[in-house]
Parts: sequence; structure tokens; C-alpha cells
Amino acid sequence: MTVLDAPLDLDEVEDLHRLPASDVLELLAGLVVERNRLDAQIAGVVRHAELTQAVEHDGLSSVRSWLIGHQRISAADASRMVRVGRVVEHFPLLAQRFAEGSVTAAQMDVVASAVGDRQRAAAEEQGIDLRLFDRVWAEVATVSSHKALVTAVNAFLEALEPDGVEPDPVEQRSLTMTTHADGTVTGHFELDAVGGEKVKTAIESTVQADRPEGDRRTRAQRQGGALVQLADNALAGGELPVLRTVKPHVVVTIAADDLVTDGTGPATATMGFGAVISAARARWLACDSAVTRIVMGPDGTPLDVGRTHRVVTPALRRAVVARDKECVFAGCGAPHHWAEVHHLVHWAHGGETSLANSALLCEPHHTQVHHGFRVERDPGGRWRTYRPDDTEILIGPRIV
Repeated sequence: MTVLDAPLDLDEVEDLHRLPASDVLELLAGLVVERNRLDAQIAGVVRHAELTQAVEHDGLSSVRSWLIGHQRISAADASRMVRVGRVVEHFPLLAQRFAEGSVTAAQMDVVASAVGDRQRAAAEEQGIDLRLFDRVWAEVATVSSHKALVTAVNAFLEALEPDGVEPDPVEQRSLTMTTHADGTVTGHFELDAVGGEKVKTAIESTVQADRPEGDRRTRAQRQGGALVQLADNALAGGELPVLRTVKPHVVVTIAADDLVTDGTGPATATMGFGAVISAARARWLACDSAVTRIVMGPDGTPLDVGRTHRVVTPALRRAVVARDKECVFAGCGAPHHWAEVHHLVHWAHGGETSLANSALLCEPHHTQVHHGFRVERDPGGRWRTYRPDDTEILIGPRIV
């Protein structure tokens, strides 16, 4: 195994701000080459570790799980590293360019993801010499764009099985999600044509049905909101698979004192998958929820678990839906099955769980109300909405 020379130390490089643009770009290009070379070495060691089952030394059965658990690498990146490690032995010219630093790990993964054992076996049966494609792909990867290599590899697959079996859509679907330190989640998904059409149709229907007055969100933000709304609807419908005798639900754990105390209370509550949220966000979620009281001992051991009860009973929700019919925030009108029952005076602060103290609010406007906006029902039964500065939001006739 050849070990890289010492990597460039930017602290020893002249102040970047004093370098001309050409030198900055040359430095950047050099760093990319060094990273490619290092990625190639990592791929080689990953493959060696896999072949020798080195991870059994740490009690694990796969290199992928070791990379995730011991090196804190994301599941998607760990899978990519294993795939690339496996493919280099089948495409020596590509591997050589990779080791030299002129081909990236992402380019290697284009080939690794598309040309596996089944495709190589099919090529051998048809008398196809993969060395020819190795040469072509190495050239394309070196002198053309990343997209050009994708096109070249796809052309090979289409020629390999022009009348082959229609691919299994299940095998073409993948979803990876990463939770960050602040609890936010990013993800990447790949879908077959039919699966993608279904998802786009479901999201688009929700986007178009939720067009409140004055909505200034971007298209991407509206689609993100629609995805969460679809999850809300599925969870509320109660028809998702049961997880170990318990219906899937969002779990929030918070100390009783933090729940009833005013103020934001940052990093106070913990969610089921480990995200940490504020007490204010927990109070918002608690408006329409099931609550379980757990008494903890000084060592963190539960001493007593009280009975779980719904804050808003099904009967009360039916009554609120019959009265409000839709989100009551001015200009919204989202359907009731998207809405949560909001306590005008939070139950944690002594507010009654009653029809008079309840209002239907969709998830975005429920958030707004817990961040300074206010809804009130006047004596005539009309809902009014107020901004944080106490000015009322008035919806007038549209000017065409």
C-alpha cells in the first residue's frame, strides 16, 4: 500500500487573500487531486478489510457497519465506499486514474452502482469485453463532465439488455436521511419512474390544496411542507404498521416544570429519534396529544408510570371540527383533517380542554400561533387573527 505524501498545510500557505486568482484555483485543483488519491486509497483498504473480514476484530460483520459506527460516516457514504472498493478490481484503467487523482470517488460510484455482479455476468455471457468499456469510461471520466459518464454507463446498460426483463421498481427505490446536531433532517431519495410519479402527484395535490392568503414560501418550501403534511395525515389516520405493539407516533419527553414554565426553554425536550427541541416547541406539540406522566428517580430510573390519556378526546375533536370545519387562521382554510386542535389557553397553564378553549389550526399556522400570532373567537362566533403587534389580519376582496 502506498501512503500519500503529507497533505497540503493551508497554515503554511501564503495568506489566500494575497494570492492571485490563478494561484487560488491551482491550489484548489491540487487539493481535489489529493482528495481523489486519498479516496482511492480508502477504497482499496475498505475492500481489503472486507475480503479479510477485518471488522470481526471489533465484533462487527460488515465494513459498512464499522464505518458508520466507528468512524461516524453516514450510511449513504459508507455504502458508496464499499461499492467503490468492490468495483476497482474489475476496471483497472479507471482504478489507475482514480489512484492518480484524475477520477473522483463519485465517478467511480457511477460505475459501481450500475455495473454489479449481475451486469458483469450478463456481459460475459454475451461475449462483451469490459476492458473496452473500462478504456472508454476512463477517458470520459477524465476529460468530460460527471453527467457525460452517467450517460455513457446508461448507454452500456441499455445495450446490454435491450429486450431484457423490466427492472424491479422496488430495487430502484432508495431513501437516506441524516439528522444533524440541531435536530434538522436532510435526505436524498431515488425512485423509479412510476414511484416518482406517485410521490410527485401526492405532494403536488397537497401543495395545490394548501394555498393560504399571502403565502410567500418558495416552491421548495411548499413541497417540504406538503411532505410533512402527508406524514401527519398518515400518522393521524392510524393505519400505519404497528411498531412492537405500539402505533407509530411522535414522542416528546420533557420535564413537567419546563412544560408549564413560560419562555422558549431552548434544548429542553427530547424527541423519539434523538432530536432536541425547545420547551416552546414541545408545548405546541402537546396541544393535541396523548400525555403519559413518568416519575423519575435521582438515577434516571422510572419509579412510576401514570396512565396515558388524550388531551383532546375524539368526541371533543368531532365537536371542534363540526364548529370550525377548517383551519381558522385568517386566509387559510386548510381542511380539518390537516388540522390540530389548539388550546387558546394551553392546558399546561391551566387552560380547559373544552370546545370554548379550542380552535382548529393547520400545522404551519399552529406554529405561527405559538410564535406570537393569536386567534380569538368573538361573541358573534367569528374567528379573528392578530399579528404579534396586536394588529388584526383582515382579508378583503381580491382586486382582479
